[in-house]
Amino acid sequence: MQESRRNLYERYEPIRRYVEVGFWIVLMGLQAVFSTVVAVIDARSRAVPRATWEIVTWEGSSHLVLLLLVPVLVAVERRLAPLAPDRWVRFLAGHVVASVVISVVHVAGMFAVRSLVYALAGGRYDFGGWAGQWGYEYLKDVRVYVSIVFGIWAYRFFMLRLQGEARVLDAPEAGVSDPPEATPPPPPADAADAPPAPDVPSPPPPPPERPERFLVRKLRREFLIAATDIDWLQAEGNYVGLHVNGHDYLLRATLTDFLAQLDPAQFVRVHRSHAVNLGRIKEIEPLDGGDARLHMHDGTSVPCSRRYRDALRSGL
Repeated sequence: MQESRRNLYERYEPIRRYVEVGFWIVLMGLQAVFSTVVAVIDARSRAVPRATWEIVTWEGSSHLVLLLLVPVLVAVERRLAPLAPDRWVRFLAGHVVASVVISVVHVAGMFAVRSLVYALAGGRYDFGGWAGQWGYEYLKDVRVYVSIVFGIWAYRFFMLRLQGEARVLDAPEAGVSDPPEATPPPPPADAADAPPAPDVPSPPPPPPERPERFLVRKLRREFLIAATDIDWLQAEGNYVGLHVNGHDYLLRATLTDFLAQLDPAQFVRVHRSHAVNLGRIKEIEPLDGGDARLHMHDGTSVPCSRRYRDALRSGL
């Protein structure tokens, strides 16, 4: 049972993109059908009923444009996440601005689609006063915006728990593993009359601390992975994806900051969003334009841009 749960993410990953795209298509399609049925029933009780094709055009155009805007909302949520105590102003302001832009694009897209359908039907679509009508549409779009962003966040949180999140092990607390520093003895009484001591060069700064192990949480289990076991790394928004023996783990950091903590003789950046463990490269395949493709021992391929070819050569 535990082995099946551990392999759940690996089995889901190959079809993940199809499931995500299919989910939004089905969801928007069902919402369009339900909204159309409700609008048709409501139109029958009005003094001036509307034709069914008009109602279908209104609801269908709205949900079609929303469906096309889902990738934009995913990008916005990734850009503004996560919500940190010192970034809540930027978080709220970013979402407010994004909701206004999304609403404007949504309304403009609806107007374009409806105008096209009306023109094909030999009529003309009248949107009404833009200022008042957009304010009404924005109030509806805000609710849709919040619900979609919350759904994206919930799904991302679920995938993070399923995929596994890593973190650098905390350094030991002072006084626990390190012996207390000895207090220097007081200077002798005649120290003021003694000649000044010769200048002694200050010792070189200690090398930066490099993590040797990472604590990984996955499916309510915790285990350790060694830094030397990392095959390659990939920037994923606010995270760095650690690819270890065919498994993927996310570490909350930027690729640049995280590489600064690793051994530069072992890990080299080969792309704007990729870095590799030199010891895990199996084959280098040259490509047109000076780029290359790195075939790793775990069976995956990593892009290497022309900009980083010299760094790769010097590292090898």
